[in-house]
Amino acid sequence: MNLDEILGTLATLSDEDRNKVLNEASLSTQGMRWIPSPGPQTEAYFSKADILLYGGEPGGGKTSLLLGLAFNNHRRSLIMRKQYTDLSSIVEEAIKFNGSRKGYNGSPPPSLRVNKDKFIEFGAAARVGDEQHWQGNPHDFIGFDEGTQFAEVQIRFLMGWLRCADDPKQRTRVVIATNPPLSSEGAWVVQMFAPWLDPRHHNPAKIGELRWFVTDEHGKDTEVDGPEPYELDDGKVVRPKSRTFIPASVNDNPYLANTNYQAELDAMVEPFRSILMGGFMASFRDDDNQCIPTAWVREAQKRWTQRPRLGVPMCAIGVDVAQGGADNSVLAPRHDDWFAPLIEKPGRETPLGRDVAGMIVSHRQDGAVIVLDMGGGYGGATYECLLENNIPVVPYKGAAGVETRTKDRQLKFTNKRTEAYWRFREALDPSQEGGSTVMLPDDPVLLADLTAPTFEITKQGIKLETKEDVVKRLGRSPDKGDAVIMSWSAGPKFMVDGGEWIARRDQLVRGAKGGTPKVIMGRRPKR
Repeated sequence: MNLDEILGTLATLSDEDRNKVLNEASLSTQGMRWIPSPGPQTEAYFSKADILLYGGEPGGGKTSLLLGLAFNNHRRSLIMRKQYTDLSSIVEEAIKFNGSRKGYNGSPPPSLRVNKDKFIEFGAAARVGDEQHWQGNPHDFIGFDEGTQFAEVQIRFLMGWLRCADDPKQRTRVVIATNPPLSSEGAWVVQMFAPWLDPRHHNPAKIGELRWFVTDEHGKDTEVDGPEPYELDDGKVVRPKSRTFIPASVNDNPYLANTNYQAELDAMVEPFRSILMGGFMASFRDDDNQCIPTAWVREAQKRWTQRPRLGVPMCAIGVDVAQGGADNSVLAPRHDDWFAPLIEKPGRETPLGRDVAGMIVSHRQDGAVIVLDMGGGYGGATYECLLENNIPVVPYKGAAGVETRTKDRQLKFTNKRTEAYWRFREALDPSQEGGSTVMLPDDPVLLADLTAPTFEITKQGIKLETKEDVVKRLGRSPDKGDAVIMSWSAGPKFMVDGGEWIARRDQLVRGAKGGTPKVIMGRRPKR
């Protein structure tokens, strides 16, 4: 029930019944520093979810929800923003809730001692790694304001310190209050809350419905049936945590619903208006120097089919190697312009070169070209293992120099990695003659990986953002994107081998029909 419906219901009551409702509401909220507004904010306030995603549009009362929970329900709270300069408005609102500046300490990080049992800290983490300053500092409530501005690794790290050691009865929870992401860096939210946000999810969740998840030490989520203890693959038994999503907009906020704030939102320049007012379903805004446009990747994902075209063999496998650590070893099998769903294993499951080599051999078909990442030396052991078994490999060294130019012959490339990404950009370009035919699996992580790197034009040519800088910005390695790029960088393509594949297709068709195929050019003749 939204705010207008609640007010409408109250208006139909007699004076006696309406006064009775108001008196009961006054008694139930006695002593509270803040009272949630009817509708989504109240639903969020009383939600039982361990991890709540709240918002989706501007004006839904996200910040006040975080402060209200901290003031009313928790002992030790942490409220985070991306930048310290963004904290000033939150701190001022907290002081209003408090009624005075008593207990406030403005030294970084700012804090507010509400009383002897209630303490609120305000923090920021502008860069990946800054969140580690809060290591060992437990809180029973953590609220992220504009959560999609944070990298996923920052969110998960801080959630690791959610606890209350001195009071086992104190509830703990996380609230991620946010508008939709403005860039691909915030795309992680769709994956973390896929049952509510991903329209392709096999089992969609209702608004406010609790779903239960377990997360391994590498941040991989598994949805489970309920809150009962669950045994992970390594034998460790963990308690599942519940998640949910509750959307809210300016129309749900009684303090803004009757102001001109909606008109201000409507007047916002594009593409920000469409993104912010489109919930989590809208496309985020591309960086001005983004190498591969988001729209081009989405179109390639829309073209994807369950199988490659008949007769087209596996042409290449791009291999991004992770031997141990938190990254994944990823294979990207390619059948000409069709990419199979990516194959990945945690680095801990591929600690040795022979482990990665075995993974490759078990999925390789049709003598596909193996394109192996040799940057940083991580692929060296895998390379040697494959050669020892007489399996040819194309080494991919992103830092190596190249002499090639862009398709229009106008610009050079500073290294192999830049060339490989730019070639894939050219392949995805819808303005080329006949349009693009590349087909990519519908994978949100792949989308984020491919659209992450930016570029600049230098005297030496086009220079792609370094992988190290991308990792710092995302808080993880773009393993899937790199594997796809490598797969495209070598191996057969239709323009060279198409005739052979057509002949192969005809043989398959002839074998299926038991006869020689007939091709009719133009109109079918009348009988």
